[in-house]
Amino acid sequence: MLQRLLDAGRARTGHLVRELLKFGTVGALAFVVDVGTFNLLRVGLDLGPLTSKTVSVVLATTVAYLGNRHWTFRHRGRPGVRREYALFFLFNGIGLAISLACLGFSHYVLGLTSPLADNVAANGVGLALGTAFRFWAYRRWVFPAVAPELAPEAERSPVA
Repeated sequence: MLQRLLDAGRARTGHLVRELLKFGTVGALAFVVDVGTFNLLRVGLDLGPLTSKTVSVVLATTVAYLGNRHWTFRHRGRPGVRREYALFFLFNGIGLAISLACLGFSHYVLGLTSPLADNVAANGVGLALGTAFRFWAYRRWVFPAVAPELAPEAERSPVA
């Protein structure tokens, strides 16, 4: 009995670690797209910080959706592409709001207006808080777990 519980715990933990690693890899790619686009627009094209961040996040969100749907969470349920895509963008919108709040507070309230300060606020603090929220929301609502009896045989845990 104890061994079965330990095996089940290891299977769940291992699965979560694999999901976290894949999520991190997809997130790293989306981060490069986000930061690169933000800096191109903010510094290269001299757009405002909030506009630059909004455009960069929309582009990075598209990259993240494709990577997470087709790699990170491909084994999870697919309740419908429209619903899934809408929820993904909704939760990324909340993640964007978290990042914009950090950037806006730093830039307009604290008066830290340099490109470095904008990057630390938006792509450091804001991104970290938004990422934690998104991982939780994706697992919970966007890519829900498939009930074990509905999962393909190869994806079922060896311990039932």
